[in-house]
This record gives sequence, structure tokens and C-alpha cells, in this order.
Amino acid sequence: MAIKTVQAIINGQAYTLTLNSGTGKYEATITAPGKTSFNQPGGYYNVQVKATNEAGTVGTADASTMASLKLVVRERVAPVITIISPSTGAYVNNSKQPVVFTVVDEADGSGVDLSTLVVKQDGTAMAPSAITSTAIANGYQVTYTPVTALTDGSHTVTVDCRDHDGNAAAQKTTTYKVDTVPPTLNITAPVVGLITASPAQTVAGTTNDSTSSPVTISITLNGVDQGAVTVASNGSFTKSVTLRKGSNTIVVTATDAAGQKTTVSRTVTLDTSVPVIKSATITPNPVDAGKSMVIAVEIV
Repeated sequence: MAIKTVQAIINGQAYTLTLNSGTGKYEATITAPGKTSFNQPGGYYNVQVKATNEAGTVGTADASTMASLKLVVRERVAPVITIISPSTGAYVNNSKQPVVFTVVDEADGSGVDLSTLVVKQDGTAMAPSAITSTAIANGYQVTYTPVTALTDGSHTVTVDCRDHDGNAAAQKTTTYKVDTVPPTLNITAPVVGLITASPAQTVAGTTNDSTSSPVTISITLNGVDQGAVTVASNGSFTKSVTLRKGSNTIVVTATDAAGQKTTVSRTVTLDTSVPVIKSATITPNPVDAGKSMVIAVEIV
């Protein structure tokens, strides 16, 4: 019996096939569905074929009877990796600094395939036990935490991942510095326990941090910040302060780029009093030549 029509139904849309006299097959060129088949039952679109003859009899086939009618469609939009922290160039004072990032696929995509996630610390792939993830819209927020403490200095983390259709996200990298050692701080002036008659004093010293220079210096006098302090390229600094009468507390704090602090305090006493000689005696007076005498002075 002659065939009247042949149709293919894909994702609810019917397409008419025409006879190719050269091959003897009914054919049509159509556009694949715009969404991945990963989220379809079984991971494929079930293509149904209907052939109707001139008598109106219909023959059908679909994926349940013919495996070749399982249409697999892959999307080609790669997921996106975004590193949240630490950012490139950051200084951290945690030797097991967590690295937080997201991996997100398009809304209608095949979804992020966490089994393809590769996190490398300084070129070495990290074990899954060091990685935790939380589902977010269209993907995951992931935290990698080093199992072993990192040495002070520069470290690089790279992140790679794919979606379920095999699309690879552009690799993302962050390079940061670990600094767990506070900066050095040496105060050369004023000396410990200084007692002075001059209210004008200079606070001076040197500072350094081998990992995260330059170091910033702050100085307080009796709890009051003394303003910006310039630190030279060799780590030296000076700052003029004005003492109040009596005891004064000077606190110098060195802070490196990782937030590590070193603090040194000095107590300086300003004494502007003038000694007054109330009385003076010499006994005996007169005194014989070459003999001993006692001088007694009373001061208030």
C-alpha cells in the first residue's frame, strides 16, 4: 500500500518527511530542540515516527521500540567559575585559608557536574575531602580548605569544572600570600623610662616584614592617634609628638599587609619643675686647712 504521509514528532513538534527517491527514505532537515536533553527522562528526547498509508492505517515507532530514536541534544554554553575570596593579590594570615568560589551553569543548561571539579593548590590536585559544596541557583558555592598548613609566602589555587554536557568552564585562578608572622618593630627613641624636661619628643624606629611589606605604622600618645606616619623604603620612621606634664604613654603599632600586628609601648615622664635651694650649711665653718667639712643643702 502506498505511503501517504510520514511524520516525526520531537518535543511536541511535528515535522513532515518527504521521500528521497535516490535513497528510498523519507527525510527532513529540522532544527534540534534549543535545550539540552540531559534533563529529559532518560537523558534524551523521545522521537516518535508516524507513517500513514493511503488506507489511513498508521504505523508508529519511538525510542521504546527503536533505540536509534533516542535523540541526544547537547548545549554548548560553558558554566562560569567565580572566585569570591581570597582575591588575587590578597594577603591572609591564615595558613589554612579557605578559598570560596561559585560554579554556575545557564538556567536551561545541563547543570554543573561536580564530579569534574578539579581544585589545585600550587599545581597539585586537592582531595575531595578538602572540598565542600552548597547548592545555589543553577550551580554550587564551593569552599576548598587546605588540609595541611601552607607555608608563608605566595600560593596559587586554580579551579576547573564542566557541565553535564561536557562544556568546560574557563579556568579561574587566584594567587595570594600567606603571612602568619607579625612584622618586626624596633623603637630607638624614646628610650625606656625616659624622664625629660622637653615636651617636644621624637618617636623613631624601624620595622619590616619579609612576606608582606610595606608595613604601616600608627602611633598613639595617651590614647590619641598622632596622625599619618611615613615609613621609608628601609623601614625607618620618625614622628614628632608633644608630651603633657607628668606620665605619658606612647604606643607604636606596626601592621603588615596581612593584618598581623606588633605593638611596643614606652612610658615617658615630662618633668618641667625647677629645683629650689631652700638652705645650705657648711659645718664647721670656718674649717682648718686640710680638714674635713660637711656641706648640707635643702632643696624643695
